[in-house]
Amino acid sequence: MSKFILKPSLLSFSIFIYALLLPSGCSVMAPSPPQPAGSTWTLVWSDEFSGADGSTPDATKWTYDIGGSGWGNHELEYYTNRSANARIEMGNLVITAQKESFTGADGVMRDYTSARLKTQGLFAQAYGRFEARIKIPEGQGMWPAFWMLGNDIPAVGWPKCGEIDIMENIGREPGIIHGSLHGPSTTGPTSDLTSIFSLPAGQNFADDFHLYAVEWELDTVRFYVDSNLYATFNSSQWPAGGNWVFDHPFFIILNLAVGGDWPGNPDASTKFPQTMLVDYVRAYTKR
Repeated sequence: MSKFILKPSLLSFSIFIYALLLPSGCSVMAPSPPQPAGSTWTLVWSDEFSGADGSTPDATKWTYDIGGSGWGNHELEYYTNRSANARIEMGNLVITAQKESFTGADGVMRDYTSARLKTQGLFAQAYGRFEARIKIPEGQGMWPAFWMLGNDIPAVGWPKCGEIDIMENIGREPGIIHGSLHGPSTTGPTSDLTSIFSLPAGQNFADDFHLYAVEWELDTVRFYVDSNLYATFNSSQWPAGGNWVFDHPFFIILNLAVGGDWPGNPDASTKFPQTMLVDYVRAYTKR
């Protein structure tokens, strides 16, 4: 698994040779993450999860949602900020869902724990390319997601803030991911546009890392898996009675939910612990 243009072995060798040529006292800087090939995007924010094994995520980039309230979906997990649920290992963020009896400081008791990380208050951006390379878990009741919420959510609430779901998967659909937009509506609970991307028969997203991305412009959001553009949503397509609210900064969220209205609950076939591995998250602006 490589985050940079050079393979890890070649990269290490190149840095070693370069270090021999440096004057005494000089240090070697690791290369910056690359721009998307042939693109017009400029990298403005990233986390490569290159910290020491067992360390917690960078607190200058990530904070946590904590609690076991069900999060509006009747989810079964209690989200914590423990390293048992979110830590760095071998260059990846590892979000782990555990089957365990856990009681939070609020007195809520759940039979599962997991983590939900966000950049709220630390990084938000309107428009650009947002991408993450992720290996999702598998199993009935698993619900991994890479998504964004409008940073005005404390003032206006959901769904008026807007929601961009870059990648969602539910365990009973191992070869399918969903990309969606959600916003306010005067004729129903929400206004929505959604699409799916399916792997060839017999292939599962949990088998390997995949790159999930959106490219967001003034009136358009495009959804990608790896190099495949599979959905383009425009403001002109937005359902009648709804408002296109994708015109202000959004923050990033990574989480692994257990159970809920959409995926259903784990069953006897579901193995624990389950892990969601994130190689990197990057955000770009248009040049």
